[in-house]
Amino acid sequence: MDRSLVRRILFGFLLTVPVFALLFWFVDIDPVLAALEQARRTVLGLVLLTTIGWLFAWSQSLRTVLRTLDVSVSVPWSFFLFSGATFSNNVTPFGQAGGEPITAYLISRTSGTRYETGLAAIASVDTLNFVPSFVFATVGISYYAIVLTLSSRLKFAAVLLGGIGVVLVGGGYYLWTSRATAERRISAGAASLLDRVAGYVPRFSAPSQESIRERIAHFVGTIEQVAASPTRLAIALGFSGAGWLFQAGALWLAFYAIGTSVSFSVVLFAIPISAIAGVTPLPGGAGGIETVLVALLASATSVESAIVVAAVVIFRGLIYWVPTLIGGSVLAALTAKRAA
Repeated sequence: MDRSLVRRILFGFLLTVPVFALLFWFVDIDPVLAALEQARRTVLGLVLLTTIGWLFAWSQSLRTVLRTLDVSVSVPWSFFLFSGATFSNNVTPFGQAGGEPITAYLISRTSGTRYETGLAAIASVDTLNFVPSFVFATVGISYYAIVLTLSSRLKFAAVLLGGIGVVLVGGGYYLWTSRATAERRISAGAASLLDRVAGYVPRFSAPSQESIRERIAHFVGTIEQVAASPTRLAIALGFSGAGWLFQAGALWLAFYAIGTSVSFSVVLFAIPISAIAGVTPLPGGAGGIETVLVALLASATSVESAIVVAAVVIFRGLIYWVPTLIGGSVLAALTAKRAA
């Protein structure tokens, strides 16, 4: 792996230290450890299985998108491939935005496709994942608002959710309808930027604007190819929705493991909203996602803070480390194979 990338990853993990320190400064660590010690092992095993179910569901969403692009990937290999993609998101700053280039490389390397095809495939999966997350979060917070009263934090979360939905849907619609213009402007801007970089960086040769535009056009064309298959899009959306439900089930089971029960509607909206913290300059949003998740769950339930933190530690520990360990092994194997 490139040394500069390793340095960025290590720096990102260093940034998580004060975030977690701040979180545990507000919550006494001893009750959290006591709650973790009393967690039932059999239920923890179910949390692990549910976590693997989430990985499998989203890997099949990726496989469905790749099949739309005439890229054949087996069911087992798609699982390892998506685990590698999640690993890259988990160890690079800014989560998915930082990990997508590595993910695109993994796809192109293992399937023999162009890099732009791999990038379009994983970008399509990320876009599809947003749809059920927004729907589930809206349904969950609406149900909670009807049955109970929203606290000030949850009202803010609801407004934030609506605002993000409007911005993303509106922005996505604008970019899609004016994609030809966007292609020209992005290629011109990228060429100008790279020309300036080439003036300062020795032995760096900037690609031509035409070359950049050709790559962007291929990327957009691949997205169009995915959008032209509504049946497979629906199947991919189904797998995506199943993945979110597996995540919600894993968090619910994490509470159950330590002898506490929470409303499923609460975890249904808390997980997608907390995922917004993944855009922070932390590897995989580590620290940021946990903090937001604890704040939301503490506001939406009557469960004491130590129990909430313990459940989040179990949930996020498995959601983060299971794909990181599997995906890291996949990336290491591919790197070793390339070196050989």
